Amino acid sequence: MSTFQKNKIAMRKLIVFLFFTSVLSIQLNAQNTEAAQKLLDEVSAKIASFETMTFEFDYVLENRQENIKQETNGSVTVSGDRYKLLFLGAEQLFDGEKTYTIVPENEEITITSIEETEDIGINPSKLLYFYKEGYSFQWDIKQNVMGRTIQFIKLIPTEENKDVDYLLLGIDTIKKTIYRLIEIGSNQTRTTLTISNFVSNVKLAANFFKFDSSLYPDYYINQ
Repeated sequence: MSTFQKNKIAMRKLIVFLFFTSVLSIQLNAQNTEAAQKLLDEVSAKIASFETMTFEFDYVLENRQENIKQETNGSVTVSGDRYKLLFLGAEQLFDGEKTYTIVPENEEITITSIEETEDIGINPSKLLYFYKEGYSFQWDIKQNVMGRTIQFIKLIPTEENKDVDYLLLGIDTIKKTIYRLIEIGSNQTRTTLTISNFVSNVKLAANFFKFDSSLYPDYYINQ
């Protein structure tokens, strides 16, 4: 598998993380859910009130059995279902209709329609709701992280999932924002996304999410 293909897989997985992190509206049906329901409702209401969000993140993929550890970081800006993501040396832009993946290393741009985006599972309108069914929830551990109280909620797939054992969603109980999302894979691969420098209601230029092909005169455009 080429580096570009690996990066596409990692980016696809990250977008699932980011939009799970960005918008939260979960209906719980497991034991010990009352406190979790209240906390998640508060997070959901707060995030829903933001017109725009921007944040940085650290992304770590680790499998100790295979002696693998990949660390990288990036940033994302979100407004509704539109977003601009900088990750793994590439930029991914979704303008509400099409997704543009810009890879400077290859001087290549891949453009996909919203239908094609949905087919490969990274369309935000789909990702915002994928977790509402298929998981049970448990109140998990609480941690003090540099003076912040982080409450984790465990998400367990209710149907067999060959890739994921469970997720841990860490919430700042004071700010009512997402701090960390951890995915434990069935092969014991642990993927961690940690949010930092979260800023809401940032004013964006009217063309912030608009793709301008004139900026890439020598790029190969695949569409």
